[in-house]
Parts: sequence; C-alpha cells; structure tokens
Amino acid sequence: MSASGAAAVPAARSAAVAGLPWPRGVKLAIAVLAGAALALAFAPLSLWPLAVAAPAVLVVLWQGASPRLAAALGFCFNFATFAAGTYWLYTSIHGFGEAPIWMALGLMLGLVGIMALYGAGLGYGVARFLPASGALRWMVAIPAAWVIIEWWRGWFLTGFPWMSLGYTQTGTWLSGYAPLAGVYGISALILVGAGALVTLAWGTRAERLAAVALTAAMWLFGWPLARVDWTHIAGAPVRVAIVQGAIPQDQKWLDSNRDRTLTLYGTLTGKALGDRVIVWPEAAAPDLINNLMYWLTALYREAHKAGSALVIGVVREDEGLYYNSILSLGAHPEWYNKHHLVPFAEFFPVPRFVRSWLRLMDLPYTDFERGAADQPPLDAGGLVLDASICYDDAYGSSMLPQLTTADALVNVTNDAWFGHSSARYQHLQIAQMRAQETGRFMLRAANDGISAVIGPHGRILAEAPQYRPVVLQALVTPYLGLTPYARVGNWLIISLAAATLAGLIALRLLRLTRAGGVEAASAARGGYTEC
Repeated sequence: MSASGAAAVPAARSAAVAGLPWPRGVKLAIAVLAGAALALAFAPLSLWPLAVAAPAVLVVLWQGASPRLAAALGFCFNFATFAAGTYWLYTSIHGFGEAPIWMALGLMLGLVGIMALYGAGLGYGVARFLPASGALRWMVAIPAAWVIIEWWRGWFLTGFPWMSLGYTQTGTWLSGYAPLAGVYGISALILVGAGALVTLAWGTRAERLAAVALTAAMWLFGWPLARVDWTHIAGAPVRVAIVQGAIPQDQKWLDSNRDRTLTLYGTLTGKALGDRVIVWPEAAAPDLINNLMYWLTALYREAHKAGSALVIGVVREDEGLYYNSILSLGAHPEWYNKHHLVPFAEFFPVPRFVRSWLRLMDLPYTDFERGAADQPPLDAGGLVLDASICYDDAYGSSMLPQLTTADALVNVTNDAWFGHSSARYQHLQIAQMRAQETGRFMLRAANDGISAVIGPHGRILAEAPQYRPVVLQALVTPYLGLTPYARVGNWLIISLAAATLAGLIALRLLRLTRAGGVEAASAARGGYTEC
C-alpha cells in the first residue's frame, strides 16, 4: 500500500468517529428531507430503494452526534416520515369527521409527534449506548435497536404499526423472508443494507468486503425463498365474489340514501349468487344491522337457496354496546368483532369532560367496544376464514392463533374515509404482507377500493376498479400448514435483536471500564496527562 493509501484508512476512521462537520441546522434539515423521502418508498410510488437509502442518511447524521442532537435528528426524521406518509388522517378527521380545521390538524400532528418521539428515543440510545463507530454499530447494533423500537411502536398504548419498513419490500426479493421472519424481519434486513452503505463509505477494507458479501447473500437468498411453498393445498378451489358498493363516504350514512344503498348491495349480490362465498366491505349496510333484520333475512334466504354464504361487514348494537363486526351467514350465523380500534375514529382516548365538550361541539364521541383478542375463524362456503376488519390486519401477529384451522384470510375495510389518498395503497401493501407471512389467500373487500384477491405469495391475482360499483369474482384455493413465522410470530426476530443489542452494549461498557482502568493506572504511575 502506498503512503497516501495507508493514510487514507486512518483518515476515514477518524471521520467516522467524528461525523460530518456540518452545522446543527443543516443536519436537522437533511434529517427532515431523508425522513420525507422514506415515505416515498411505500405505496403507491413504491420507490423501495429509498427504504435503504433514507435510513442510511440518518445513520450518517447520527455519527459523532451528542445524545441530545441524535435525539433531535431522530425526531425530525420520524416526524417527516409520518407527516408525509399519513397526511390522509387529516382528510378523515376534517373532511369526513367534520372536525374543525384546527382540531383536525392538532390531532394529526399530535399523532405524528408521538411517532416522532420513538425516533428521538432511538437516536438518544444510539448515541448514548452503542459502539462509537464501525460495522458492528452500523450493520448490527443500529438495525437491532431500530427493529425493537419499530416493534414496540406497533403495540405500545394500542400501537400504530403503520409505515413499518418491511412493507416497502412486498414486491422485491426480500419478500421471500416474510414467511420466515415477518415484516419486522424484513425491516431488519433493510436496516442491515442501510448500515452496509455507511460501512462502504467509512469501514475498513475487511468491513467493506463483509458488507458487500452480506448484502449480496441477503438479496440472492431472498429470490428462491420467495418461491418456496411453506403451506399446502387443503381442498378444491372455491369461487368467491367481492361486492364493492362504492358509496361515497359523505353520502353513505345519509338517511335519504339508506334504501338506495340497500338496493344496490342487494342487486350486486344477486349477480354473485351461486358463488360459494360473497364478501361485503366494512359496515356496508348503512344502518345498525339490528334495524335491518327483515331485509337481511330475505337476502340470506336467496343466498342460501343458491348455495352461497354471505360474509358482510356490519355495525351492530348488543345490550347498549356498539360493535364493528363481520357477520358470516353460512350454515349458521357467526360473528367477528373488530379488536384493534382506530383512535379518534372508533374510540376516544380522552377524559369524560372532553367527551362532554365533544357533545357540545356536535361531534361523534360514542366508542365502539373492542372484540376479544382471540376469536374463532369464520366457517363460510367451504372456506375457514381468519377474519380482520380494516386496521386489524396491520397487527400480523394477532392473526396467527387462528391459522391452525383457518385456510384463508379475509379483510373487510372502508378506506373511503381517507379519500383519494395513498392510504388505500399502503393498506393493500399490508394485506399483501399478511398473505406472504401466512402462506394463504387474502380476500380483501373495500367500500370503494382497493378490493382484491391476493395469492399466498403476495401477488394480486384479481383487482376491482376503484370508485365503481362492481362484483369481483375469483377462485380461492384453501391452504393449511404453518409457515415458520406463523409458528413463532415476532418473538424470534425481537429476541435475537434484543440479545444482540444487550451483548453489544455490555461489550461497550466493558471496553469503557477497561479504558478507565488503564487511564487510572497510568495516572498512578505519573504518566497521565490531561489535555
């Protein structure tokens, strides 16, 4: 190696420890831009390389930063990601919820701010506890810490698992790892890739070679894994129909449109009679189902006579309590009640005096009741359905207990609450991930789109045109068996991340202790010089 080449390695290592010599304001601005760019990695744009590049920028910005600055950088990054990625919450709260602009903005930015706090905590921990530099920091420690925070965000205080990094890869080779490690496992692989980019810039020659080899192996093994059948066919294909009424959200609950909506769903269902399973979207009937029993009974008789089972989204009242439910009308009636309720839409996590104020403001404030965490699957028309309603399917691990008997998935939703925004495309990505994790077909019925049938490898096999009343028909094959992820859930990847992180933190503390001992011994011999 030449003298100049030999000097380049220490210079790079020194830069890696010190970080970028840029003003604080510049670093914060870059964190905002990188965070906003990360939102573009999700559907509908699906610029998935940004899921690797944007976190890599943040890792670079964290290098050499104090815990306080690292927390600020993490906050700005996450705030920008969620502001750009979940802006549609404003549409729901103000446009359809009819909350005042100031309230809608306050609630949306409040949620975004809470999500940003997770990034702040991550940044502080990275600067305070993790190794100062090197491939172990960039490719191991930070990915482990990030994944733990992402998982924690998905369940703490009911959780908000939206915008998890792994969802950006439903169409790439990394999706092959979904049946093995789930969405958080894919997030970990993305972050290892981000750390590899930083290692290529600042690592030693050996670290760079390891980064290239690990990244190449990670992607190359994903390609054959994506073609493995982890589950097995359990019966003949079943013909299903998804009824998409496409009732505009601002007209759906008007009393003047009630009969017209019922007629529309009856007409569309009539076109599907004879198909084994007919699925309606979330809360498709524009009234409490308690008030529609005569109409529903007549419809059920027609379906039963034609050999069809109805699986319909309804709102119901039971002993003064309200539920967002699925009613399955096959051989006998079965219910599924939504478990994961949406804050400020289906329940209001506010004190009683705030509810009284909401009543004065003429805003909705009545909570839905939460369904049980473990509910049996629905037996309908030759399929045994692992059911979820809207936001439920963002919690992949909660759908796993039913897979011992369920041979397909069904999700009924009403993404019309979010207008013509990116929310529906992001939600479709989530449904694709659930199909990949479980190795099963997913039937997805949406009020105005995106209604689809998704195969066990996450491919969209049939898709209805959006914003139009239509019946989507397809064949669905029942699958049984458990993928590795379905057997262990998120615990494997989270346990590995936690153990790795604990080991690296312990190693750093041990090194600091030894370094302190050496300095003390040097000082005792008179060799310590304070600069």
